[in-house]
Amino acid sequence: MDARPSEAAANTPVGVPSNDAARDPSNGHFRAFTAFVESPSTVRATRDMVGSCLQDWGVGFMADDARLIVSELVSNVVHHAVPDNCLSRPGGARRVDVLVKMWPNWLFIGVADEDSTPPDLPAGEFVSPELAGGFAESLLPDRGRGLLIVQRLADAVWWSADESGGKTVWCRFELDAQMLNSGLSSRDRLRG
Repeated sequence: MDARPSEAAANTPVGVPSNDAARDPSNGHFRAFTAFVESPSTVRATRDMVGSCLQDWGVGFMADDARLIVSELVSNVVHHAVPDNCLSRPGGARRVDVLVKMWPNWLFIGVADEDSTPPDLPAGEFVSPELAGGFAESLLPDRGRGLLIVQRLADAVWWSADESGGKTVWCRFELDAQMLNSGLSSRDRLRG
């Protein structure tokens, strides 16, 4: 039997060259990753997966912000999420799912867990950074700082309940606006 390499890459639409399909955002992109919270490398593994897929999709300028957001959201799951059915599965591993979706003008990141308790999204800043001067960090609340960082970096943040229990915290980035701001560091964007 004669074995020859395939001329088409897997998951490539028919009639579209594989290199163009991988880089063309009009096709949309989707990647999902499931990790178990008890693993010591959960946060690093999810962060690396997101950074890698954004590089692959040609939006590497978003990688630093996306990696920071995923680190914060997955850390929240590691430290705070208690699965809804934890009493029925003593000692069971807790899951976290990271979803990354890209369409021509948007990038969505979702972090799902098995706890249906709503996240405590911060209402916003109570004191203007200009009024706080050099002491802005002292005005941060004791809890919710990670979600405050997420809200400052993303264009929109919300959560949705999952039908089977649990929830997903979503972030949306408008890629056109991010391209214009890609010269700014994450620290500059956090300052507003």
